[in-house]
Amino acid sequence: MAKMSKKWIVLCSAAIGAMYVSEYMITDTHATAAPPISISQTVSPSLNNPVPSAASQIYRDGTFTGMGSNRRGAIQVDVTLKNDKITDVQISQFAMHYSESDVVGLPDEVLQNQSAQVDNVSGATFSTRAFEEAVQNALDQARNS
Repeated sequence: MAKMSKKWIVLCSAAIGAMYVSEYMITDTHATAAPPISISQTVSPSLNNPVPSAASQIYRDGTFTGMGSNRRGAIQVDVTLKNDKITDVQISQFAMHYSESDVVGLPDEVLQNQSAQVDNVSGATFSTRAFEEAVQNALDQARNS
């Protein structure tokens, strides 16, 4: 019986280690796969640097809803843009496996970075990825064609 339990301990330990390694590789690959997508900053008016007209803006002004999901659930965000600047981000629906409190700081990070890319929240990797996807989805909808 003792040999059987040692085998199970070794087997379970190996499985847990493999899961941690694979999650690390996925997270590391995700973090380095592409540089952050930044939104151009608003230019202050002057003779040399006029405020961009609506025709030259990358994004339309307004509030756009984006969705992100994975095997752990889904998240919906509302992203408000004005003059190619993210002015507000709200988590409007949260149906992830983990608590919403794990990702409550991510909207502020988007405002600070002016980008969909945020730092991974340890213990809430899937929620972080779904949040990034939702913000990027909203930005894609806002993009001028």
